[in-house]
Amino acid sequence: MPNHREEQADEPTDVPRLEELESPPGNPLSSPPQNGSMSHLMELQNCVSNLSLAHEIVVNQDFRFKSSSPPKDSLEGRVAEMVHRAFWDVLREQLESSPPDHRQAVPLLREVKTMLLSLLLPAHVGLRAQLDRVLDLELIQQQVDHGALDLQRLASFIASTMAGLCAPVRDPEIRALRLLTDPVDLFREVLRVLELMKKDMVNFTLLSLRPHLAQQAVPYERAKFQELLRREPGSLDHTTSWLQRAAQEQRAALPPGPPGSDPGGRGALSPSAVLNRAYMGLLHWDPQDQRYPETVLMDRDRLDTLGHRVDLLALQAAVLLLTSAQCGGAVLSLPGFVGKLKQTTAALLEGSQAR
Repeated sequence: MPNHREEQADEPTDVPRLEELESPPGNPLSSPPQNGSMSHLMELQNCVSNLSLAHEIVVNQDFRFKSSSPPKDSLEGRVAEMVHRAFWDVLREQLESSPPDHRQAVPLLREVKTMLLSLLLPAHVGLRAQLDRVLDLELIQQQVDHGALDLQRLASFIASTMAGLCAPVRDPEIRALRLLTDPVDLFREVLRVLELMKKDMVNFTLLSLRPHLAQQAVPYERAKFQELLRREPGSLDHTTSWLQRAAQEQRAALPPGPPGSDPGGRGALSPSAVLNRAYMGLLHWDPQDQRYPETVLMDRDRLDTLGHRVDLLALQAAVLLLTSAQCGGAVLSLPGFVGKLKQTTAALLEGSQAR
């Protein structure tokens, strides 16, 4: 999130200042302007999506890409299932004909080769050359035309290549794949496992790049928010109000100046103190208040969860204090009493909405 403070000599010049953000009411992030063109809205949505994805990758250490498929009972899921079943039924019919017809196997092998190549690293020069040699699509097409394609040999090569590229977690699936003798079932399983291997590769790359992404997170998010401000001047109105309110509360909490000074004078505001007060306010944010700061909107669920935990801890502390006041220190000093009381209180408050 950009640092909204008075501009200093060593501060980036593209950081917006609160007093300079004069924009019309409204929040384009939650209600896009009706007069905007479709391309403008798509560019804005793309900017927000990229920012949200990059932020989640850096902040959430458990972030992983998962295979997504439509629900089977949905229209999209039923259509996809029908198309896949039709493809495999045609392939089975062709392979079981006499003589076998391998025309449908050519696009299938092309897809398998593309997926295998996508899993290779730059250092896999020899394996890449071997893939190009064994899965030579022009040669395979010629073999199909002359009825000389050895599909079982290609399937064995593909399974061996996958075994050398997959993560250890996929070893059981590779072993099960090698036990299949039906070519249709074999290639259906090959495609499924290859999709899992692609996901594993993406997550491994993500894990390797996360430290570098974390180093670039602040300038990247600052640039993206600056782009949002350029496209929609009112896109950070709620953030402006949030920080201004925290600054006012912090100024009011400062001790008065020394004797003889201006009666209304206060000490200088600390940007860190203002931010601390602003973030503490998020922990007790009214769920009905829709003016949530745009710059922390991506973390709202995490902050709401943290605020709920703070409320529960406060309730537990209150129970312990009341118990101490009513029963005295002798009870609290009993072995295991405090831990048991905390555990019981947490169980009673589990699932409650403290706010």
